[in-house]
Amino acid sequence: MEVILTEDVNKLGKAGDVVKVKDGYARNYLLPNKKVFVATPANLKRIEQQQNKRKAQFDQEKGQAQELADKLSKASCTVSVEVNDLDKLYGAVTELEVVQSLEVEGFTIDKKQIVLEKQIDELGIFEIGIKLHPEVTAKVRLWVTKK
Repeated sequence: MEVILTEDVNKLGKAGDVVKVKDGYARNYLLPNKKVFVATPANLKRIEQQQNKRKAQFDQEKGQAQELADKLSKASCTVSVEVNDLDKLYGAVTELEVVQSLEVEGFTIDKKQIVLEKQIDELGIFEIGIKLHPEVTAKVRLWVTKK
């Protein structure tokens, strides 16, 4: 039986995919749990329209994320930290401190979007990534200075 997935199903496919499954699996599990539609011409057309709408929304979000990435690439933020006599940090710079310094610059970013390749545990200038969209990552210059 050919069915159209309404949500991602493990080891079967992603939402909107047309897959062939055994009749019993479709009747006893997939259809009662509303994970699929039967692949009729009307359902195929409806899913195609939904995919086009989803793609348009995805492209729009990507464009907005790209605009924000361009603004962020021109910005730099500063984090002031406590250091010992040898200019070593007590701990490391966290995502929350980066978010707070970006808020001072006027950007609202979630801490889950911050991508630190390695732990920042020294003074200096660092490039950090901010994942704004699955396909858009902005680079921001971070200055770590002592108080």
